[in-house]
Amino acid sequence: MYLPFDQLSSTSRVWLYASSRPFSEGEQSLIRTELKTFCEGWATHGTLMPTSFEILHEQLLVLAVDESQLGASGCSIDSSVRALRKLEDSLGLDLVDQGKITLKSSDGDLRVVSALGIKSKVEAGEISPALEVLQPNLQTKGDLQALWQPILKSWLSRYFPN
Repeated sequence: MYLPFDQLSSTSRVWLYASSRPFSEGEQSLIRTELKTFCEGWATHGTLMPTSFEILHEQLLVLAVDESQLGASGCSIDSSVRALRKLEDSLGLDLVDQGKITLKSSDGDLRVVSALGIKSKVEAGEISPALEVLQPNLQTKGDLQALWQPILKSWLSRYFPN
């Protein structure tokens, strides 16, 4: 059962997906239509769950489920990944690959990079200590208030000289 994102509790479970590029206005419209339809029927063990989604920074997708009555099952989570893969295919996006790091500059621009070879990217100056990094361990809607972390206060700090 779809609910507007702001109506879900701050304890609702979230999954965050980063696109390698911003969504156009047309893509955002299609994403909203497809995800609203998906959320209206998103169920676990045949029971509809209070669910929603949000697009952040024109490049991040947040799926959310209020698990206060019934938790999301493995099968229901798999169904959400299938819905996202369908969006990937139709829009030429990369959303569900978890081997990436999302960085934000001081002017708000996002850049998504592969986690492979991150040390060499830092050493080459491609990743600056002035950037912020998307928190990789967000679990709840309330955690979204701390979506970004200064790179030097994150797990990436070990790649920068002290």
